[in-house]
Amino acid sequence: MPPKPNRPLRPPLKKKSDAIEILDRDPRERRGADASREEDVQSSSKDAHLDLEARGPRTPRAPRGAGVAPAPRRPRVEGDAARHPDARRSAPGQAERGERPARGRAQDGGRTAPTTLAEPERLQKVLAQAGVASRREIEEWVVAGRILVNGLPASLGQKIGPGDRVKVNGKLIPLRFTQRSPRVLIYHKPEGEIVSRDDPEGRPTVFERLPLLRKGRWLAVGRLDFNTSGLLLFTNDGDLANKLMHPRYELEREYAVRILGELTEEQVKSLTEGIQLEDGLAKFNLLRDEGGEGANHWYRVTISEGRNREVRRMFESVGLTVSRLMRVRYGSVELPARLKRGMWMEMPEAEACALAGLPPPQQSREQDERAKRPVKLHRTQPRFGSKPR
Repeated sequence: MPPKPNRPLRPPLKKKSDAIEILDRDPRERRGADASREEDVQSSSKDAHLDLEARGPRTPRAPRGAGVAPAPRRPRVEGDAARHPDARRSAPGQAERGERPARGRAQDGGRTAPTTLAEPERLQKVLAQAGVASRREIEEWVVAGRILVNGLPASLGQKIGPGDRVKVNGKLIPLRFTQRSPRVLIYHKPEGEIVSRDDPEGRPTVFERLPLLRKGRWLAVGRLDFNTSGLLLFTNDGDLANKLMHPRYELEREYAVRILGELTEEQVKSLTEGIQLEDGLAKFNLLRDEGGEGANHWYRVTISEGRNREVRRMFESVGLTVSRLMRVRYGSVELPARLKRGMWMEMPEAEACALAGLPPPQQSREQDERAKRPVKLHRTQPRFGSKPR
């Protein structure tokens, strides 16, 4: 008698019910079966065309009291990139799985596009626009090795981009590569203030009256002597400061000069044609008589340079002494009549952009109405007491 095989006993096979057979099917086949069954139900209805939408067939509402059946799955529509297995290739612009969308402003004016420019700019220009210093000062710092780019000493003419780290004297500088409107202050400097941040003699400086900046610093456009008053410009944009001060732009400065005595025709001719000073030839573009009383006589002069005490030295070279000197215009900017000594006002944004050669900013109605209002004047006291002499 042959030995019995060592196999476990199995119950006899029974025919599966329809429900169990459906559950045992592959999910793809079950989804196709549900879709075909749903299409049959929709096609048998008289008003089937009213239940169809762009998103797919509408799920019929179950009667009250009946068991809630699971909603049928939406059939896959050809061309639907969101349900394709290769949706990352068929739907350009969508983020891949596990990838976050980029932050920033959208290209169409939303809030999802980058806010920085990818094109690199010269180191001097970027730092000047950030208000770190003027281009000339930055070039001197580069030569002295005070500026590092990504841990290495910077070089003249080097270009940097948004991913570069720039340090000045060991301090990391936050850089922005988007265009921003420069700020310009108009200050009526009185006599007795020096255009310098630090004075060994402890005299009051013009910077003590200016408002504080969160980023950058105020740069003086040119200088005025300790005993000279009048128009003085400040900006937080080093590029604009360089443009207003560089000799190649030849911006005119206009002064009101009071002298002891009166000029002769020969002296007027020598001052307008050119007179030799210690640091080169100098001349007035315009010299106009403004009258006067007694020994004091007023003249209006224009000059295209900003050398140290140039106007005073020119009058001294012809034997006359300047008793009062006041700057009333710098380039296209004139000293407002209502701006008294020791007061400052901020130039409107549109005028500051025009001065820098930038396109005007886009403003809303409220900003346009606010720009039409008269500019507010400010009078501030020095924040720091002057040191004793």
